Order: sequence, then C-alpha cells, then structure tokens
Amino acid sequence: MSSENILELRGLQKHFKVGGAFGRGKTLIKAVDGVDFTVGRGETVGLVGESGCGKTTVGRTVMKIYEPTAGSIIFEGEDISKLSRKDMKVRRSKMQMIFQDPYASLNPRHTVGTIIEAAYIIHKIEPAGGRVKAIQELLEMVGLNPEHINRFPHEFSGGQRQRIGIARALALKPHLIVADEPVSALDVSIQAQVVNLLDDLQKELGLSYLFVAHDLSVVQHISDRVVVMYLGKVMEIATTAELFANPRHPYTKALLSAVPIPDPIIERKRERIILTGDLPSPANPPTGCVFSTRCWKAQDRCISEAPLPIQISPNHTLACHYPEGTDTP
Repeated sequence: MSSENILELRGLQKHFKVGGAFGRGKTLIKAVDGVDFTVGRGETVGLVGESGCGKTTVGRTVMKIYEPTAGSIIFEGEDISKLSRKDMKVRRSKMQMIFQDPYASLNPRHTVGTIIEAAYIIHKIEPAGGRVKAIQELLEMVGLNPEHINRFPHEFSGGQRQRIGIARALALKPHLIVADEPVSALDVSIQAQVVNLLDDLQKELGLSYLFVAHDLSVVQHISDRVVVMYLGKVMEIATTAELFANPRHPYTKALLSAVPIPDPIIERKRERIILTGDLPSPANPPTGCVFSTRCWKAQDRCISEAPLPIQISPNHTLACHYPEGTDTP
C-alpha cells in the first residue's frame, strides 16, 4: 500500500444469503463482487451508481458493519478485513461514518450531548477540559449553537440533525469518514450548506472522505476522484474533471447524460441516453460484463467475457471491451 493512501480495497466481496428455510434453498446475493480502489490521504473519493449497485454496501463493509466475504480492506497500512470486533474497536476511532437519514440515525430519547458523548464513553476517552466542553466545541465547529447541548433531536431541522451526526463522527478525531449519501434526505437548499461544511472540515482537519452518493452534481462539487459502480462491480475510476469531461464507459456516459445542465440551450440540444431494461438482480447477474444486457455497444465478447480493468491514462481506469471514443459500435 502506498503511504499516500489511507484506504485500499483489493478484490472486496460482500455476498448475502437470503430466503430459504433451515439453511436450505438460500439465494446468494452478490452485492459487492470484486471491488478495487484507493482513497488517498486528504482526498475525497465519490462512489456513485444506481440504487442497488452496491455502493452503500461497500461503505458499510469498509466500516466492518458488514463482514467482508472475501478480499482485503487495508486501512492505514493494516489489513482490517479479518479483525475481530474487539480489535476493530481500537481502529474504529480513526474511521467513522455519517449516515444517510438524520431522522433515523439519532436516538430521539437522548439529548444531543448524550448522543455525542456516547463515543467518549464507548472508547473510554476523557477530552482535555472535559466532555461537555469538547461536545460544545464540536457543535460550534459544525455551525450549531453550543448552548443547545441539552436539546433533543426533534427540536432540530433535518440539516441541523445531519450537522449533529457530523459532530458525532468528528468526536474521536477520525482520519477517514465514510459518508453514506449524507445530503440525499435534505432539502436542496440545505444540501449545499452541508457539502460546504464537509469541505471546510476536510481542509481544517485533514480528513479523507469516501463519499457515497447517487447525485452526480453533488459528487462533482466535492470529489477529487470518482468510482462508478454497477451491479457490484467497478466500471470506471477517474479524476472528477476527467470523468465529467470525457466519460469512457457507456454506463458512465448514460449516468452523466441525466445530470441537468443549468443552460437551457445546451440542455435542450444535448443527447439524453435512456437505458433500456431494468437493473439485473445481483442474485443472478449477467455472464461476462454485468452491463451487457443494457449496453448499446454490447457484442458477443461482452456476453461471454468479463472485461478486466485497464489503465487508459495515469488517473483513469476502465473495465470495458468497447469504450466510448473507439470505432467499435
């Protein structure tokens, strides 16, 4: 692992067995099926794709909320994929998660102070100056009134609740934060405020983010690099600027064609790619390339042979037999 990377995933798999009775006839769901990418120190990597592509499962597996089926999760030079819950407790203080729903992720029976203090209690930490002072400083850091430490979650708006969730994540001074669609449940007017807050905190504290999202306009604003997933596999990885300017995978091109452009003349003239068919079931993924059943460029090779990732430029990796920009239809 490069010293410049805080996180490295190698062949990460997470499969679930569902259905059946008494252990028989269970269906294997390949939610994440061989994912490789890195997150650099101080970097924000956006993880995008349609609902059901496995991006949230990747985030939760990185945090060991889900135990990986196979592969490696290398965090700060150590493979944590097989660590026990007891051993993970020590490492988890350096990797925290911000959850999608600020209404469900905060216990309504606890005050803001109690919610944030739980991190100190679990890890037996006594901050300098005491817990109350530390919690108030965290609330101020995320743009909330420190005097509201004794208020309950229902007394705050959705945006304010997400700020509480961010404060909770920062309590243990983590190095990596996995943000699972942290603004998707918020009003559009509030989303930019929260994204800007995360950006400011990164610069101030030197944080690294794995930013899981389906809103590509948000990802474009906050991410340094983008990882595009489809049906449990990585389709394309590139710097944000290169991916948005020159998407090479047909799936990426289709995703970006759906992002609104704030210029009505360009918006009316540009081509919108409508994918036919539904997302296949991860219980029965297509043979070969998993995108072949919906891809307008698919050939016989795509159906029979899964494409291996190839590096087409120093910061651009692609898994496609017939990428955009080639003569093959």
